[in-house]
Amino acid sequence: MIYLGMIGTWQIILIFILVGILPTIIALIDIVRNEFTGNNKIVWLLVVLFGNFLGAVLYFIIGRKQKL
Repeated sequence: MIYLGMIGTWQIILIFILVGILPTIIALIDIVRNEFTGNNKIVWLLVVLFGNFLGAVLYFIIGRKQKL
């Protein structure tokens, strides 16, 4: 039997890292694959790279509407 209490600290740390990094990677892939007007692509790349999780959330809320 597997109990939830048997989850170690390394598994919890790994889950938090994946939850934090995965949206950033998905946002970067989406930005690179799509076209934007003007310099919006560069701006969103910088926002996501320097803002990490928060930058990715902002991109998904605001930036996806700016795609061509």
